[in-house]
Amino acid sequence: MRTKFLILGAGPAGLSFAARLMQNNVRDFLILEAEREAGGLCRSVQVDGYPLDIGGGHILDVRRPHVVDFLFHFMPREEWNHFVRDTAIQIGGQLISHPFEANIWQLGTDSQVDYLASIARAGCVTGREKPERFTGWIRWKLGDKIADGYMIPYNTKMFGHELDNLGTYWLGKLPDVSFEDTIRSCLEHKAHAKQPGHAEFYYPAEHGYGELWRRIADSLDGRVIYGEHVNGIDFTSRTVTTQSGHEYSGDAIITTIPWREFSRLEGMPDTLKASVSRLKHTSVEVRYVPRNMDTSAQWIYYPDLSLSYHRIFVRHNVLLGSRGVWTETNTDRLAPPDGNFAHVSKYAYPLNTLDKPQVMAGILEWCRGNHVYGLGRWGEHEHYNSDLTVELAVKLADSLTR
Repeated sequence: MRTKFLILGAGPAGLSFAARLMQNNVRDFLILEAEREAGGLCRSVQVDGYPLDIGGGHILDVRRPHVVDFLFHFMPREEWNHFVRDTAIQIGGQLISHPFEANIWQLGTDSQVDYLASIARAGCVTGREKPERFTGWIRWKLGDKIADGYMIPYNTKMFGHELDNLGTYWLGKLPDVSFEDTIRSCLEHKAHAKQPGHAEFYYPAEHGYGELWRRIADSLDGRVIYGEHVNGIDFTSRTVTTQSGHEYSGDAIITTIPWREFSRLEGMPDTLKASVSRLKHTSVEVRYVPRNMDTSAQWIYYPDLSLSYHRIFVRHNVLLGSRGVWTETNTDRLAPPDGNFAHVSKYAYPLNTLDKPQVMAGILEWCRGNHVYGLGRWGEHEHYNSDLTVELAVKLADSLTR
């Protein structure tokens, strides 16, 4: 079967690309999806009477109004609730507002003095050269006390043994708080910092986040084929093969699935095949906990290494009227099963290893020259949130059809 655009994966990237094709009056496309439903990491299921997002807490950021408008075409504004971000970090049994360095004032006076003294000795304050590795950057930027008490243990739980192999090129997402702003926060008892992301967001009023992507898939007039796990690409003929033995071809291929999932990359130079094998990722378990929490926070970060999970998403503070929470845990740290619902996402977070920018630049440039386009979190191996993924998908669809 041959089509103009062959799209691999019915997650936010593939669905948004296809939906934009439809808006551009292009209908000669096909999506292949390994699962039995659309949504990718953003799928939702019913657990304990309410939706639960199996890939972790996913929300719609407001910072790209054109993306919000695009998505509201499929799920209207009146079906969403609007939130101002309220998130926290548990430090020593106390919940501190996020970002931590802007809310040190919520601690006792002695702790504030200790943290401020540590920040004053940080490399970015004293003028030392910025390190190239993530762990060194944490100490350089925030000082040893925040590094040892929060950032390093939390990120160790997130990224495990790969932590020392991460670079610093991706750190624009983290809050930029100066030493002076930190002092001002302590004196005035209010945060002097911008949230690193999701300062305001939407979440469906009566559904999980997966409902949005299900509706987009339903709008594509049957052009999604489910249960087709792609395991190889022939770049010369632009043909993919699936585990079921089927072949599909496209004038152009848009791949949104993890590169490590391809067992065959026919026609790709051996040096690039070797590069694919160097890409790293983490796997995460989402586990339901049938209890409410006495907090207004929508999610909470847990750096305590004695706890297996690194984050709790407080469902009843986002899906209003629901109950329960879910934990998010790197699969290297899983606690024993407890009888509650649990789901593992094999591909949860792409890891920003030191060599990843060069690796992905080489892969994507060569593929574009062969009319194969990597798109989204896994096609580009970038930790994109769904709003940015949608924006990139729309841009790519427009560039290939106008």
